[in-house]
Amino acid sequence: MTQDVKIHPLESPWGRFGLYSFFIDAPEPAIVDTGISSSPADGMVPALEALGRSIRDVRWILLTHGHIDHLGGARALWELTGRRAQVVIHEADAPLLRSRDRHLDQYVDVRQQYLKDPEGVAEQTKTARAVISGELEPTMLVRGGERLSLGGGVSVSVHPVPGHTAGSVAYVVDGQNDVFVGDAVQVHGAANGFPGYEDPAAYRASLRYLLDQVRPGHLYLGHPYRRSDGEPFGVELDAGQAREALQESLDIEARIAGAAARCLQDGLRETDSVYSPFEPVARELGYTGNPTLEPSPFFTTLDGYRRLHSGS
Repeated sequence: MTQDVKIHPLESPWGRFGLYSFFIDAPEPAIVDTGISSSPADGMVPALEALGRSIRDVRWILLTHGHIDHLGGARALWELTGRRAQVVIHEADAPLLRSRDRHLDQYVDVRQQYLKDPEGVAEQTKTARAVISGELEPTMLVRGGERLSLGGGVSVSVHPVPGHTAGSVAYVVDGQNDVFVGDAVQVHGAANGFPGYEDPAAYRASLRYLLDQVRPGHLYLGHPYRRSDGEPFGVELDAGQAREALQESLDIEARIAGAAARCLQDGLRETDSVYSPFEPVARELGYTGNPTLEPSPFFTTLDGYRRLHSGS
């Protein structure tokens, strides 16, 4: 790399969540993640103008994973670039960019079986229509190991970090080790106060990979994830804070894994608890958050342990 690359956070509020994208100010500028449908016009355009840049300058749209609060604005942003930006996503999460209905499938397959909300499917359908700006065919599918040239000797390496989703990736600015992970590092979760990941074993391995091999100089998170005391880390972490967040993520995952194993060994039981059938896990961990609030990471995560336990 022949020059220092500046990184600028781009915030777009949404409900209980602060959504963060990041502008990589390279000769061929990139935006990492896109928020929801309103984020590009309402947040990114004025933020870039304040930096003396235009949304039409953007040549790369780098998606860390396929959840609606990270790719919902992809179509809108692509349109604002004059359809000139390359849109990059891991092949495993690409169906979520191509089709709004795949987001509904995920809800029905996992969360609906625990939430038992008769209006859930309708609400999820409404949300997907509102916050996903449009379906889009990606320009580039990645698996990990690719290196993307952003011009002027600036390059970004792609690292697979599955767990939160199957297609989660980290983008690393080569030479200065700025690492963008989206939601791949959950610590104690964001607004719901519980970490969310689909595949516990993959999530654990990805955290260890980031901690031991990637070793971020700066770590950029998709939301202000929280410490054990509820205080947020923020979204721009230096090397020491990155190590702390990664280690704490591993520590809480180990605690959840132990509680889930004991619950599953005793057998799942339906109760009147809002945490049913994983009420013993919530009790052991002292978790008192509301697991019915979307995106309900409590049930997504514990269903992952159930699947791991059953071998399915």
